Amino acid sequence: MEEELKCPVCGSLFREPIILPCSHNVCLPCARTIAVQTPESEQHLPPLLHSRGPAPPAAAAAPGATAGSAACLDSECAAGGGGDHADKLSLHSETDSGYGSYTPSLKSPNGVRVLPLVPAPPGAAAAPRGAGPASSSLTCPQCHRSASLDQRGLRGFQRNRLLEAIVQRYQQGRAAAAAKCQLCDRSPPEPAAVLCEQCEVLYCAACQLRCHPARGPFAKHRLAPPPAHPDAPGGGGDGGGGKGAGGGRKLPTCAEHDLENYSMYCVSCRSPVCYQCLEEGKHSKHDVKALGAMWKQHKAQLSQALNGVSDKAKEAKEFLVQLKNLLQQIQENGLDYEACLVAQCDALVDALTRQKAKLLTKVTKEREHKLKVVWDQINHCTLKLRQSTGLMEYCLEVIKENDPSGFLQISDALIKRVQVSQEQWVKGALEPKVSAEFDLTLDSEPLLQSIHQLDFIQMKFPVSVPPVPLLQLEKCCTRNNSVTLAWRMPPLSHNPVEGYILELDDGDGGQFRVRISFSIYLCFFEVYVGKETLCTIDGLHFNSTYNARVKAFNSSGVGPYSKTVILQTSDVAWFTFDPSSAHRDIVLSNDNQTATCNSYDDRVVLGTAAFSKGVHYWELHVDRYDNHPDPAFGIARINVVKDMMLGKDDKAWAMYVDNNRSWFMHCNSHTNRTEGGVSKGATVGVLLDLNKHNLTFYINGQQQGPPAFENIEGVFMPALSLNRNVQVTLHTGLEVPQSVKQSKLPNN
Repeated sequence: MEEELKCPVCGSLFREPIILPCSHNVCLPCARTIAVQTPESEQHLPPLLHSRGPAPPAAAAAPGATAGSAACLDSECAAGGGGDHADKLSLHSETDSGYGSYTPSLKSPNGVRVLPLVPAPPGAAAAPRGAGPASSSLTCPQCHRSASLDQRGLRGFQRNRLLEAIVQRYQQGRAAAAAKCQLCDRSPPEPAAVLCEQCEVLYCAACQLRCHPARGPFAKHRLAPPPAHPDAPGGGGDGGGGKGAGGGRKLPTCAEHDLENYSMYCVSCRSPVCYQCLEEGKHSKHDVKALGAMWKQHKAQLSQALNGVSDKAKEAKEFLVQLKNLLQQIQENGLDYEACLVAQCDALVDALTRQKAKLLTKVTKEREHKLKVVWDQINHCTLKLRQSTGLMEYCLEVIKENDPSGFLQISDALIKRVQVSQEQWVKGALEPKVSAEFDLTLDSEPLLQSIHQLDFIQMKFPVSVPPVPLLQLEKCCTRNNSVTLAWRMPPLSHNPVEGYILELDDGDGGQFRVRISFSIYLCFFEVYVGKETLCTIDGLHFNSTYNARVKAFNSSGVGPYSKTVILQTSDVAWFTFDPSSAHRDIVLSNDNQTATCNSYDDRVVLGTAAFSKGVHYWELHVDRYDNHPDPAFGIARINVVKDMMLGKDDKAWAMYVDNNRSWFMHCNSHTNRTEGGVSKGATVGVLLDLNKHNLTFYINGQQQGPPAFENIEGVFMPALSLNRNVQVTLHTGLEVPQSVKQSKLPNN
């Protein structure tokens, strides 16, 4: 409350407060310092212009004023001379409201804005220096509205006796806080809370309950707040002893009739008046009511308004308690989340450490394997070198002998031994089986990117399920037996999304539909669950139609499905050799369409496509064919053994061929030897018919025997095995040639 009792000019408690026309209050001494005089020569301007002129320096506000002009602002000016030069109360406003609107103006030294001066209109006679009295105006320091003073000066404003009494009680209460209880046995004594006027004793709250209860003979004692000076109980100024308005306080008198007390209230002027004011006819046409009735009415209005403020104050106190509790909760939750974050990051570090150990183990195994292979090759080469060196030394000694018959007896055997030894060195014996490079590449970029993107997920509550995702048809496409789907969330979607579920049917038309309750439903399967909005599904059937849909989910549940999009895979397969799954000795070129090998041993390479249904045909052109090797052509599963000829295990079905004949081979079983081999420039065709579940081979358009294998089912990939004496080029995306369709089995 203390801020309400301070003057806006001096910042101290009000002293003789007066009420300005704008209803604000100011100390009477302070009002003297902020009042401004205006020369009479400028009073001809209309009030509106007088309040909106330019702002000259404040020092020029009263060029003809003397030191004694300020005294005319007080009551002495009203009692003595000077009244003939003061205007009546003139208000700078378009309405008779008692105050004018604020316009930009200069500031006086005490920080309060004052009215600016405006120049006189053309033709107006200028007042001589010092001639002509001046009128005064006052600007409210709070709302900056101004009003002119009448002949009474500042005494024309009503004195706020109610505010003055409240300030006096406040000062007494603040002084009473220093008063001590006279019965306390504590050291120091407690501050006094009440004063008993009959006992003339100061009591603290505890001593009052113990020594001065409100019952018995003490029930009629009057308790009052402690006085300003505890040494003089019962004193304390005009309002001391708690006397009422009729017991010791002087009733306020009319400002215009000092001998008359206020008895009525003018509603129009909003001010109390006396009987003499009414008899003079100043308020004859105004609404005048009894002072006591209006007092009670306004008290009731103020009490009603205070009830609303009290309710808001109560809510504000409860809100402050809530905010303080929130501070504590934030502190506790912050510590909990910090501990949780540290634990999660420690778990990530532990997982990375464990994975580091696994990767180091793999590197160690790879190193030991390479070292073992090299040492085995060193030992083998050393043994062969020792044997060859011994054979050479022996042969040289035999050559030195001069016995022809004895030489001829052993020369044939020695020549064969030397030739065999030479052939052993020719077959790749002088090439390392392993390289010094480690074919191990650690792809840490996705993990680093994930670490850099590691952040908190901001959740907004309450959270509902995500809306329907929108399929981006312009980004949905097919390639070979792969389909790519893209989607996004609708704009202005505020519900968080934790991930998506992409579903795809089996792509086999109506055959895989099921009838439930006389309705046809598609069998959808989840093919992707994650946060990405772009997904590619590989390994689908060629020449097939697929239905796809997507839905989003979060902590509240799963949202509705999107619309279903229909995708058609390619009729024919386009593929190349797969470098990622090929044996390390395989050498690929021509955009992975041409294959050869670094080794004399047979090595396997697979195609990038996988087939599980339909009819597929591809060809392999023999670019180079040296020393009559046995390349093998066919199909295999993904886990086929890749360091031996295709067809020697149970994961591959192949035809291997030399320059004269061909054989079918599966599980190392050779069958169906057929005349007709390959040479440089030959073309080998492979026809995989998974509708009839058989495999057929062609050399230069001629079928090699009956279908090589029948009753084959599953997922197969094109496959090839070759050594360094062969180079072939793959041709895909082919329809089955007419010559192949019309080819007939040879007569045998």
